[in-house]
Amino acid sequence: AKYIRQHPVARLSVGGGFGKITKLAQGAMDLHSGRSQVDFAFLAGLAEEPLREQILIANTAQQVLELCGPRLAQQVAELAQAQLAAMLKPAEVMCDVIICDRAGGIISHA
Repeated sequence: AKYIRQHPVARLSVGGGFGKITKLAQGAMDLHSGRSQVDFAFLAGLAEEPLREQILIANTAQQVLELCGPRLAQQVAELAQAQLAAMLKPAEVMCDVIICDRAGGIISHA
């Protein structure tokens, strides 16, 4: 983010799996597994009431995605896009966030 703020580009696209993009949506700058973790309470807060308890006991972000589907993925992508735009300020950069499944298919795009 620091480099892009100092050397703005017109458009930045960030893609990744549901877990990594969830970390970005939470505001994490470093998405490495050892330096940031998926916050299941954060995901539960985005989900419909009947699913919240199941999310809180999930072991992986992938389990949450399988439980909730693309609607939650879209919410996460939109929140990640907003976080990314905030991280890049004051640079005016159009940001895209894409969540892909393990086969490389697009699950959501914001």
